[in-house]
Amino acid sequence: MTRYRLTIEYDGTPYTGWQSQREGTGVQDALSAALDSLSGARAVFFGAGRTDTGVHARGQVAHLDIADDSAAWTPDKLMAGLNYHLKPQPVAVIAAAIAPDDFDARFSAIARHYQYRILARRAVPALDRQRVWFVPQKLDLAPMQAAAKQFIGKHDFTTFRSVQCQAKSPVKTLSQLDVAAHGDEIIVSASARSFLHNQVRSLVGALKHVGEGKWHVDEAGAALQACDRTLCPPVAPACGLTLMQVDYPPAVSP
Repeated sequence: MTRYRLTIEYDGTPYTGWQSQREGTGVQDALSAALDSLSGARAVFFGAGRTDTGVHARGQVAHLDIADDSAAWTPDKLMAGLNYHLKPQPVAVIAAAIAPDDFDARFSAIARHYQYRILARRAVPALDRQRVWFVPQKLDLAPMQAAAKQFIGKHDFTTFRSVQCQAKSPVKTLSQLDVAAHGDEIIVSASARSFLHNQVRSLVGALKHVGEGKWHVDEAGAALQACDRTLCPPVAPACGLTLMQVDYPPAVSP
């Protein structure tokens, strides 16, 4: 068996997330079908992050094993072949490499980086309708930035995770939560080794709540400390979220 490491980007709009589904509507399903069409090989694409329905990726990482007797695939040929058979779906393999046998896209990762885009203006988006959270009024940036600082570090994030989250512990260490304005857009950048289900979108929903003046900065911190999911404001929609990059130790980086 040869293990390959792939970097993948996709528009999550038509998919029910990364995870394979019985109906074949996951990003995993699109990749598996492309591999089957390419070579007849059957393999599972293991991803670094299980992005939800409608969430996008610019730097999803996956690994898969292909039997050595099925084809002599170089990484470039595998990437080109998959991309050919993925058309016209909005999924593309943008890098491929042979990986060590012990490389695991999910468990070898040391950091994941997400970006969330909020478009705060009166006019609806014409070009980025499925890429941003449209908010038809200005948001107050300074208190959003102050609130974000309270979430950085190691905390029990029960308030800001889905009730369906299957993680064994609600404790996570958030290494980055930056809020920056770029014209009418507010960009929230979040980094951690791993995240809880809906954690980023829940935090963005809380930051928007602060930016609207519905919460004071200290109320955001109090909600975190309360460890009570019922205190979480409405969760930000999936369309604004993108998995940007996954980091690995130097020993397993390309």
